[in-house]
Amino acid sequence: MAASVAQVLSPGVGWAVVICLGVAFSGLMLLIIFVQNRYAPTAHGSADNDEFSSASRSVKPGLIACGIVSAWTWAATLEQSAAVAYKYGVSGPYWYAAGATVQVLLFAIIGSNLKLNAPFAQTFLQVIRVRWGKPIHCMYVAYSLGTNVLVSSMLVLGGAETVNALTGMPVLAAGFITPIGIACYVLIGGLRASFVADYTHTAVLVAIILAFGFTVYGSSEKIGSFSRMEELLRSAAPVEGNAKGSYLTMRSQNGLIFGIINICGNFATVFLDQSYAQRAIASRGESATKGFLLGGMAWFAVPMAIASSLGLAARALEGNDPDMAILSASDVSAGLPAPAAAAALLGKSGAIMMLILLFLAVTSALAAQLVAVSSVITFDIFQPYIKPNATGKQLFFVSHAGVCFWAICCGVLGLIWKYIGVGLGWIYVMMGCVVGPSVFPVFACIAWSRVNKTSALVGTLVGEVCAIVAWLVSASQLEGELSIDTTNANNPLLAGNLIAVLLPVLIIVPWSLISPDNYDWEGTRAINAPWTKTNSQTSSTHEDTSSQDEKVPSGTPPNEKATLAVAEKSAGEPGYNVEVAGYERLHLLRSAGLDPEKLVASRRMAYRAAIVLTFVLVIFIPCMTVIAETWTAAGLGVWISIVLGWLFVTAGIVVVLPLWESREALGKMLKGFAKDLAGGKGKATP
Repeated sequence: MAASVAQVLSPGVGWAVVICLGVAFSGLMLLIIFVQNRYAPTAHGSADNDEFSSASRSVKPGLIACGIVSAWTWAATLEQSAAVAYKYGVSGPYWYAAGATVQVLLFAIIGSNLKLNAPFAQTFLQVIRVRWGKPIHCMYVAYSLGTNVLVSSMLVLGGAETVNALTGMPVLAAGFITPIGIACYVLIGGLRASFVADYTHTAVLVAIILAFGFTVYGSSEKIGSFSRMEELLRSAAPVEGNAKGSYLTMRSQNGLIFGIINICGNFATVFLDQSYAQRAIASRGESATKGFLLGGMAWFAVPMAIASSLGLAARALEGNDPDMAILSASDVSAGLPAPAAAAALLGKSGAIMMLILLFLAVTSALAAQLVAVSSVITFDIFQPYIKPNATGKQLFFVSHAGVCFWAICCGVLGLIWKYIGVGLGWIYVMMGCVVGPSVFPVFACIAWSRVNKTSALVGTLVGEVCAIVAWLVSASQLEGELSIDTTNANNPLLAGNLIAVLLPVLIIVPWSLISPDNYDWEGTRAINAPWTKTNSQTSSTHEDTSSQDEKVPSGTPPNEKATLAVAEKSAGEPGYNVEVAGYERLHLLRSAGLDPEKLVASRRMAYRAAIVLTFVLVIFIPCMTVIAETWTAAGLGVWISIVLGWLFVTAGIVVVLPLWESREALGKMLKGFAKDLAGGKGKATP
C-alpha cells in the first residue's frame, strides 16, 4: 500500500472469507441445535416461533450484554471510529464511543419498562399499536423499518467496500453473498443462533482488537511506544479546530460537534431498531436492565480501542512510512484508515485480521437485523393487518420468509448506496435528521403513562419537517450549494440532528403535562398474556378456593391470592399501580420468571444507573480531560492504558460472564455427552 489504498490480498482470500465463514457458521448452528435438543432442550423446542424470535425469553444478562456488544458493533463502529480519530485526533475515538454508548445505557429504561408494562409482547411496536391505535402504529412501523433500511445497508456497504479494498473481490458479489450466508444460519437457529454467533464473534473481535492495540503501542517497529506515537502525531499537526492545532487534545471544536451529531443520530438507531428491543424481550425477567447496562459499558471500549490504535496510527504513519497509503477524503469517508493502518503495520497478516474483524462485525450485527425485521413483518404487519387469526405455524413460516426477504433487500440496498455515490460516513451522520424525530415519542409511549397521543403524532411530524428543512437549508446557505458533500458538513448536520431529537421533546412534554392521557398499562400487559388465553378455563377449573390454594407458592402473602398492587414512584412520574387482577395472573407471571416487585425495582435501577453513567460519559469525563490543553507522551500513555484495560473488562463481561452464567447447562451437556460416549443414554428431557 505504498501510494494508494489498493488490495494487499488476492480476490480468492475475499471469496474464501465470505463464503467459507458463512458455511462454517451455518454448520456450527446445526451442531449447536443438535447439542441443545439432545442435552439441554428448551420447553418450546427449536421449531417454536417464540424460540425463533425471542429465544424463549430465557437469556441471562451476560449473553444479553454480549448480544448488545455484537449488535452495536457495525462495520461503521470499526471503520468510522478510526476515521474520526484520523481526522480529529484523540477526541474522535472518545466522542464516537461515548456518543454511541449513552443510547444503550438509556435503552435499559425502555427494556425494563417493556418487561414491566408489556411482559409478553414480541416487539416494541405492539405496545404502540395497543396504546395509540393502528394509524400511529403504521407510522412508527415505517420509521422502524426505515431505521433498519439505513442500518442494514450500512452494514452491507461497509463490509463489501472493505473486502473489495483489501482483496479486490467485487463489491457486488460481497454485497449479496454476505447477507445470504448470514440468513442461512439465522434460519437454522433463530434468535438463539444469533446470540450464540454473537458470543463467538465478540470473543474473536475483542482478541483481534487487543492484538492491534498491543501491536501499535508495543511490538511494532514503526511506532511501538507512546512517545513515538506522540512524536509522529505532533509532526502531523496542525489540524483545524483543535487547540494549538494538535491531535493530542480533547479541546477539539469539530470533535465536539461530531460528538453531538453522533449522540443525536444514534438515539434513532437504537430506540427505533427492533433488534435492541428483541434483546430486552429475550431476557429473563429483570435481567434486561443488567444486560443493557453491562452491554453499554462493555461496548464503549470497542470503538475506543480500535480508533485509539489503528485510527491514530493511520494519521501518524501517513507520509512517514512507505507502506502506509495516502488517503483521500473519499477513502476516509469510506472508513479505510483502519484497514490501511493494519496493512501498513502487519502486512498481509494485518489485512487478514482486519478482514476477519470486519466480516464478523457485519455478520453478527446483520444477523440481529434479519431477526428484528422478520419480527416486525410477522407481528406488526402480517398478524394485525393481513391475517389476525394466523396459526403458530403460519407465523413461524412468515418469520422465516421475512429473514430471506430482508437478506435479499440488504444486498440490494447496500449496492444502491454504492452506485449512486454515497459513502458510509454520509449515511452514518445523516440518520438522525431522518429518523430522529420518532425517538422521544417511542420512549414516552413505553415509559411514560401521561404522554398525550396527539402530541406524539404532532411532535413527530413537525420535528421531521423542521429537521430536514434545517439540514438542507443550512447546507445550502452555509456551504454555498446543495450536494452530498455540503450536506455532509458538520454545521448543517448539527442543526438537523439537534432539531430532529429536541423539537419533539419541546412539543410533547408541555402538551402532555397540560393534557395527560394517564394510561394504566392494562392493555399493553394483556398483549399475548397467558391469562387472556386461559380465563375461560380458569373460571371452570377453579370454582373453590381450596383447589386454588393448592397452587399458591409457599410464602405468598394472603392478599396476593386476590390482587397484587405495587405502588411505585419514579422521577418525572406521580406514580401508578401495577395491578394484576386475580391470583391466576400473579401465578402465571411468576411462573414465567416475571415478579412485578422485582421488575419495579429493576426499573428504578435502570433510571438511576443510566442517568448517572450518561452524565459521567458526556459531561464529567470530557470536562476533566480538557483541563490539559494538549497531552504529553505520558498523558497519552495513561489514556491508552485505561482504554486497553477497559477492553480487558469488556472481555470479562462478554466472554467469561456468559460461560459462568451457563455453567449448569454446560455441565449437563458435558454429562450427557459423556454418557453417550460411554454407551449410555445421554439424551435429556425439557
